[in-house]
Amino acid sequence: MPVLPPISSPRAALKDLAAFIKRRDREQIWGLTMALLVTTIIIIVFTVDPKINTAPPPSVIYVEDYAANRTDADIKRDQLKDAKIRREHKEAKKKQFKELQDKLGIE
Repeated sequence: MPVLPPISSPRAALKDLAAFIKRRDREQIWGLTMALLVTTIIIIVFTVDPKINTAPPPSVIYVEDYAANRTDADIKRDQLKDAKIRREHKEAKKKQFKELQDKLGIE
């Protein structure tokens, strides 16, 4: 005695569904249509939504091209200049956070 019904073809399943729908009232058919429509919309939203605004924007990385014959003094001078710029940016960011802290009353 099998528990599950025998496997049938999709064509037989569609004929069975059509016969089932033909024996229903108009209100039940509208209810079925609305239920299938809402379910289809939910499935479409769940499949389309993860693809929207998820990829990170392309980032451009600028690389400074140095001459092959640079001296050590040139390299150190450039490093000191870059360190000064980084320090200034860090201080500016620290100042912005301090202003925000004062504005919000955070100690």
